[in-house]
Amino acid sequence: MSDTILKINDLKVNYGGIEAVKGISFDVPEGQIVTLIGANGAGKSSTLRAIAGLVKPSGGSIEFKGENITGLDPTSIVTKGITLVPEGRKIFPDLTVVENLRIGAYLRNDDLTDDLNWVYDLFPRLKERSWQEGGTLSGGEQQMLAVGRALMSRPKVIMMDEPSLGLAPIIVRGIFDIIKEINKRGVTVLLIEQNANMALKTAHIGYVLETGRLTMSGSGEELLANEQIKAAYLGT
Repeated sequence: MSDTILKINDLKVNYGGIEAVKGISFDVPEGQIVTLIGANGAGKSSTLRAIAGLVKPSGGSIEFKGENITGLDPTSIVTKGITLVPEGRKIFPDLTVVENLRIGAYLRNDDLTDDLNWVYDLFPRLKERSWQEGGTLSGGEQQMLAVGRALMSRPKVIMMDEPSLGLAPIIVRGIFDIIKEINKRGVTVLLIEQNANMALKTAHIGYVLETGRLTMSGSGEELLANEQIKAAYLGT
């Protein structure tokens, strides 16, 4: 059994008077792919944003490798080894591909050559377009760039918020193949995804989030076979 690298305990997130996350607890085992699935507004993005330090939890705790990191600022979270690929990609459109990638390593002061080569190995298209401005890339290429930028900090955990959003099915399959490849190289993945079918086929463990509460968990295979999940999220 893998050690737990990320432990969420009774996490609550409020926006004004709205409780987006209502006391959820779950573990992310080291070296695995874990997915949170649920409808829009279930609290998935709020959970990732709290872990990344972008919003302060109103209750509960977040532990990374046994250390309480609740409420730390985003820079400290990245320094610890957790990065977020945000929904909507959020690349810098006026900077080149290689400049975007280098920004992902802004906290490092060592040689980036090996990591750039790893990203280019994962995404040959980015190498071909390394001096092209990010804003001129296709949606799929921008998603590759967002993932590559996050990898440049050498994360132990990479969190991905809706990586397939707005992409053609053939591109989506490629993105999920890359997620598996990143995981094979030792990076733990925490994924939230509207495409529940692809997410559960890819993940070792899945959690179902409904209106801010966890309602179900199991292996990806178990949840794929669950009749409630099929009816609610898989369209079958």
